[in-house]
Amino acid sequence: MSQLIAMFAAVFFAELGDKTQLATVLFASSREAHPIATFLAAAGALTASTALAVFAGHYAGEHLAKLPLKLIAGAGFVLLGLWTLYGHFTEV
Repeated sequence: MSQLIAMFAAVFFAELGDKTQLATVLFASSREAHPIATFLAAAGALTASTALAVFAGHYAGEHLAKLPLKLIAGAGFVLLGLWTLYGHFTEV
């Protein structure tokens, strides 16, 4: 049970204030969609992306055990951050 609580807390706090949540807030505030429809669409999308991550992670864990996946993921985040910064400073 403690593993489930840790996973829930990690994902919950990681998702607070991220771009996905902000996009959901914008959709919910638009008055064009009912709040329940917005919730169902956002929850479905998050469920589908989480399922993809779980199955990809399971597959990667079985077949890519020798690769430093945390290092590769960290480098990917750094590269995305640098790309975002570059785009910010080169906009006209």
